[in-house]
Amino acid sequence: MTATFAPTEVDDSAQTGKRWITATWIGGLTALLCVTVIVATGIGPVSVPPPTVARIVVHHLLGRSGEVEWSAAQDSIVWLVRAPRVLLGACVGAALAVSGVVLQTIVRNALADPHILGVTSGASTGAAVCLLFGSTATVATGALASSAFLGASIATALLFTIARINGQMTSLRLLLGGVTIGYIFSAATSFLIFASDSPEGARAVLFWLLGSLGSAAWTSTGVTAVAVAVTLGALFLLGARFDALAIGDDTARTLGFAPIRLRMYALGLVALGVGAVVAVAGTIGFVGLIIPHVARLCVGSAHRRLIPVSALIGAIFLVAADVVARTAFAPRELPLGIVTAVVGAPMLLLLIRRLRTVTS
Repeated sequence: MTATFAPTEVDDSAQTGKRWITATWIGGLTALLCVTVIVATGIGPVSVPPPTVARIVVHHLLGRSGEVEWSAAQDSIVWLVRAPRVLLGACVGAALAVSGVVLQTIVRNALADPHILGVTSGASTGAAVCLLFGSTATVATGALASSAFLGASIATALLFTIARINGQMTSLRLLLGGVTIGYIFSAATSFLIFASDSPEGARAVLFWLLGSLGSAAWTSTGVTAVAVAVTLGALFLLGARFDALAIGDDTARTLGFAPIRLRMYALGLVALGVGAVVAVAGTIGFVGLIIPHVARLCVGSAHRRLIPVSALIGAIFLVAADVVARTAFAPRELPLGIVTAVVGAPMLLLLIRRLRTVTS
């Protein structure tokens, strides 16, 4: 007698296998992220061994007192200077990567990334206003981040307005609206630089536009981490709806999901996450474009698996890129956007070649 298996048994076995693969990827990437964070925190003009970095971090997290095995200088360098910067880099990388995943779904464009919203351009204009026309004290008190976030919020509001013309928010209108808003705010930023009579301010704006984690502090890192955690958690809960939307609007409606409303929620959450990280780190390209495709190669296209894996890969990538940015030409710091572009451009060419091979 030949043994037979019911389709449900085969499906259950396949689902179990996918869960194990996903759990393996998430566990391995989490461990790799922890190692990357510890190693990156120890790298710099004053090198600190990874075991010492780990002990310093644990010492502060647990609030221990008493004698320590490291110097006060090492403690300050690790805890006050490098740890906030490295953790901020992880938050920024995770937020940009997941934003890219969601945008590629709601816009249905494999080459979509957070820049397509126009949110980063709006944040850039807000930051330019603060850097060019604000005082040094104003910039230092956190007004730069507030101004950038305000610019991102204005860009998001305009995008909602454009995309909702005639009551229909389609993927094409989101795409065209984002591109239009991006050009408008990019032109506004260029005009502000041209109109300013401050060479130092213009230089600061240009450096900020290329991305940097140099302004990281525990205050800004904490606020950004909370915003990113809320954004990623909410997007993860919408994972099943994104799967339906990726198939088509009709499929989403059949399953009881309203495509227009889902796009509005997703766009608002992405704008919150992108606005929060751009406000403290500037505009950083290629992370939201490349990382989602790398994650899909690892765990497939189901968003409940894709979102956490993309977040971990994005965090690892940006932490490593920041190490290169601050050490390659030390003591001068290289803008972070240059590093991500150098790595991302070849990966984008490989992606285009792969897409051509699949469609041919």
